[in-house]
This record gives sequence, structure tokens and C-alpha cells, in this order.
Amino acid sequence: MAMASPEHTASSDAYTEMSNLLPLASAAQQPYVSELLSFTLDRLHKEPELLKVDAERIRRQMQEVAVGNYRAFIAAADALLEIREEVSSIDKHLESLIAEIPKLTSGCTEFVDSAEDILEKRKMNQTLLANHSTLLDLLEIPQLMETCVRNGNYDEALDLEAFVAKLTTMHPKIPVIQALAAEVRQTTQSLLFQLLQKLRSNIQLPECLRLIGYLRRIGVFSEYEMRLQFLRCREAWLTGILDDLDQRNPYEYLKGMVNCHRMHLFDVVNQYRAIFADDTSGNEENYDGGLLFDWAMHQITLHLKTLKLMLPSISDGGSLSNILDQCMYCAMGLGWVGLDFRGLLPPLFEEAVLNLFSKNMTTAVENFQLVLDSHRWVPLPSVGFPANSFGEESQDDVTPPSNLMEHPPLAVFINGVSAAMNELRPCAPISLKNLIAQELVKGLQAVSDSLLRYNTTRMLKTNESVLFLKLCQAFIEVVFPHSATCFGRCYPGGAPLITDATNLFDGIGRLLATSPARELPKPALNVATKNVLENGGNQPVSENGVPHNIERTASANLEEKEQNNITSPQKEEQKATSEDDTKKSPVS
Repeated sequence: MAMASPEHTASSDAYTEMSNLLPLASAAQQPYVSELLSFTLDRLHKEPELLKVDAERIRRQMQEVAVGNYRAFIAAADALLEIREEVSSIDKHLESLIAEIPKLTSGCTEFVDSAEDILEKRKMNQTLLANHSTLLDLLEIPQLMETCVRNGNYDEALDLEAFVAKLTTMHPKIPVIQALAAEVRQTTQSLLFQLLQKLRSNIQLPECLRLIGYLRRIGVFSEYEMRLQFLRCREAWLTGILDDLDQRNPYEYLKGMVNCHRMHLFDVVNQYRAIFADDTSGNEENYDGGLLFDWAMHQITLHLKTLKLMLPSISDGGSLSNILDQCMYCAMGLGWVGLDFRGLLPPLFEEAVLNLFSKNMTTAVENFQLVLDSHRWVPLPSVGFPANSFGEESQDDVTPPSNLMEHPPLAVFINGVSAAMNELRPCAPISLKNLIAQELVKGLQAVSDSLLRYNTTRMLKTNESVLFLKLCQAFIEVVFPHSATCFGRCYPGGAPLITDATNLFDGIGRLLATSPARELPKPALNVATKNVLENGGNQPVSENGVPHNIERTASANLEEKEQNNITSPQKEEQKATSEDDTKKSPVS
């Protein structure tokens, strides 16, 4: 690097010294100070004057400028004032703005949030629009399912129910799906009610299988409850059939009930075993606790209770016999499914038969008493058949003796006994042989007592007393043997049960023995009466067997020839008595 010259060094030192002498000169004044230092002394003496001249010149220029631009200066001053005021106002507004900035921040935050929500809803609306057809199909499921149920399209309805259940499992928190599931559940309840109603109607096994399959798909019932509901519905169907029967006619009602149980109870048991055949042991008690057995026993019990309640209302022996035949046939048919109840029937029908016979005997005694009380003791012409007619009759003939026509009260009683025997003949249980005999003996005893009481309470003239004693004698010698004969026709070998009860007319025997009119003509006994007294009523008759100790025995002649019963031929006697119809022949 070149060395500085001595002159340059000297001038630099001088400049430094001058700067130190004028320390108050600013940096902008330094050039002027440097220029002053370069002036000569004379030039320095003139410099103040020159500065005054320059100052004066500048002042004049400023005045000129001020005068020439005074408007601008005024405007600038006004502008400056306004600027100061505006700055003050701006300062105040800035303070308010600073105070409102937090609210603006929170408002902006809320706006951002609401904008996000709106954006989310917009996206959902866009998604809804894109899947509008699918959602429309979903919302129509309840209505479609209800239509399927109404039209019987149960498979399609259950498919829709399963689809909605799957949607509910996949989307448990979506409100639309939950509302859809609630509507489907209501429709499912309607479907369930309709299926149970169909089970309460007359349907066959294939339809039962189909309905139980639908119930299993619904899944409302357990297996045990399913079995119970099936039996309840079928029982309701059977009850409906029985309710439609006319209970005012006991015979028709019982016949319809027996036919209903014979056909439908058998079908229900077979349907149950076919539908619920998952028990490999073949015994229902091993699986369902004996549900089918208990239900079947309940039905049989109701059947027997109805028989016990309504059999006493049947007043015809033939009807009792028909009901017994149908009950036996029903029990035998139900025996194929283990419901044979034939052993429970005899006590019911025995009671009904005994009550019917007792009622008929009571009626016969009452009719006898009425005719006896109103009887006029006048002689009646003898009525009989030709002598050869008796020889032509067989030993099976049980036609009432014709000489009873002379004694209307006894004829009425024999008519009643014949009617009772005719009602007993179609259904005569062997086990009731002794009881029936006791009832017959009781009726004969009642007649005997009535005759004794009549003799005690009535004052009869001589001719009337003779006729009364003839009536008593006819009771002993004709009515009593004929009653034993009729009983022997119903129960072979049973006549001795009646003939051995000779003590029942001891009172009448004593009356006849002590009566002054001892030469009464003895009435001729017909062939049947003689046979009963000689053979003890053991005539050969035909029998009809009935299962389970119920046997119905009868003679064909008893049915055919008792139609030719006793009728009163006397018009005078008809006018004297108030009970005309009691003198007519009984209905066989």
C-alpha cells in the first residue's frame, strides 16, 4: 500500500483540529464550516454581510411565496387541525375496536362451528339425495309387510321382518331404523294374532305344520310355549264347534259333541304328535312334561262331565242307547291314540238309566193315583178275546191281560209299567238288575199302599166295595205277575226278583180275606201270567251284548205286541174320569 504524502497528512490534521474547535456544528453544517475555513480573512469579514443579504433575500422570497400561496397554507392548517381531530377520533375508535375484538373472535368461532354443522348437514342431504330410492324402499317396508300379512303372504312378511331385524343389529343408533323396527314389531304382532286365529279354525295337518313353522320363525314363543299355544288354539276351535250346537235339545247336543270329539280330538292329537315329533323316545312326558296327556285328559274329563250333566235330560231309552253306542265308538276310535275311556262310561249311563226308569215308574204311580181318585165304581162289561186266541200266543207274548179293561186304574198303571219297560229295553245294564227290580217293587208297593189308603179314606157302597175288591184281586193275580213277566223279558231270569216280593200285597191279601164279599169270581189268567207263575219268569229271550258290563236285553214281542195295549172302550167311563189319555195304550 502506498504511503500518504506529508501534505495530505497536514491538511487532515488541520481539519481535525477545526472540528474539535466547533464541536457544536452538526453533521449537516460541516461542509459549510469546511468552506469557511477555506476562506481568506477578508472573505470571512464579508461573510456576515453576505449572510444578511441572503437572509433578506430568502425572507422576501418566503413572503412572496406566502402571499402567493396563502390559500394552500390556510388549507394545510385546516387540514392539520382536522387531522388532529380525526386522529383523536381514530384513537377512540381503536380503543372500542380493541374492546370488541374478543367478541368478534367468539363470533367468528361460532360462525365456523355453524358453518361446519351446515356443511355436515349439506353432506348428509347430498348422501340422502344419492340414496333416496333406497331410503324410500326402507320406509315402505312396514306398509309392504302389512299388505303381505293381509293377503296371507306370510313368507314374504317374515322375510321383511328378518331384514329389518338385521338392519337394527347393524345400525342400532340410527333413529330412522329404530322407528322402522318399531312399526315392524307392531305388524309382527298383527301377524302373530292372525296365525293364532288360523290355528283356531278347521285346518288340516299340512296347514298346521306351515303355521307352526311361521310361529317358530317369529321366535316369540319357546318350544314349550309353542306346544301350549297350539293346544290352546285347537281347544278354542273345539269349544267353538260345541258352542254352535243347540243345547236346548240334549240328545242332538250330545250326539254332536260325541261326533266332534270322535273326529276332531283324534285329529288334534295326531297333529300334535306329527308337528312336535322331535322326541325320539316316543313318549311326550319325556319332553313336554306330559302336556299332551294333561290336555287330552282335560278334554275327556269335560266330555264325561257334559255326559253326566245332560244324560238325565234324555227321557227316551232309544236315545240313551244311541248315545251309548256313539260314545263307545268314539272311545274305541280314540283308543288308537291312547284315549280309550270306555271303562268310564258305564257308571254314567247306569245312573241315567236308573233315573229314567225311576221317573217313569213314579209317573205310572201318579197316573194310577189320579185315575183311582176320579174313578166311578160302575160295572163294566167284560172284555176279552176269543178262547182260541190264547192258544195261538207263544210263551214270549207279554201283551197285557185283556180283563184289565174292567179296571181302568190298573190298566193305566200297567200302561205306565209297559212304557217304563219299553224305555228300559234298548239300554238295560245287567249291573242295575237288582236296582231296577227294587224300583219296580217300590212302584207296586206304592200302588198297594194307595189301594189300602183308598179303602180306609173312602166310604164305598156295597156294589162299589165289590168292584173295589175285584180291582184289588186283579192287582194281586194279574198286575203283579204281568209286571214280573215284563221284567223277566228285559232281564232273563230276573222275574223271581219280583215274584219273591210277595209281602208287598200282604195288606191287600188281608183286606180280601176279611172282606164279607168272599165269593168274588177269580179272573182268568192269560197264558203269559200262568207261565210266569209256573216257570218263575225264565222264558227264552234274545239278548244284545254291550261292552264293559252294559248289556241290553229285550224280547222282540215286547216291542211289537205291547203296541196292542189296553184301551178303554166305554164312553161312560171316559166321561166319568178326568184323565182320558191315561186309559190309552202306551207308546212302545
